[in-house]
Amino acid sequence: MSKRIDKAALDAQKSNAANKKLLFVCVQNSNRSQMAEAFARIHGAEDFEAYSAGSQPSGEINPKAIAAMREIGYDLSKHKSKSLEEIPQVEYDFVATMGCGDACPFVRAKRREDWQIPDPKNLPPAEFNKIRDLIEQKVRNVLSTLY
Repeated sequence: MSKRIDKAALDAQKSNAANKKLLFVCVQNSNRSQMAEAFARIHGAEDFEAYSAGSQPSGEINPKAIAAMREIGYDLSKHKSKSLEEIPQVEYDFVATMGCGDACPFVRAKRREDWQIPDPKNLPPAEFNKIRDLIEQKVRNVLSTLY
């Protein structure tokens, strides 16, 4: 009987998470925020809507980010670097900024965090992957608090 209660409680938590919107913002929207969006999609599946954007988007995804995510089975090459004007103009349930400082314009959010994650774009692959893994852990932690 307790398994049914646990499953019912988990289902109720997941229904509360349904349609929650997450946004990840960095300067170029080519590395950190793209990986964070990907991890929210991987670990949040259908329970969340994940977006990423840049305060000064580069227009392309860094090939190192594509390679790092390919190593774990995710195709980041289908993503697009975009500006904050290109994402839904709604109140987000959670927004994480990553190093854009004063360049990050205001985005309506119920909860926000500034993740102090260094930009990995010039790092060698092993160091780049450490940043990727840090981002994954931070995304998992956030998702667990939003269920």
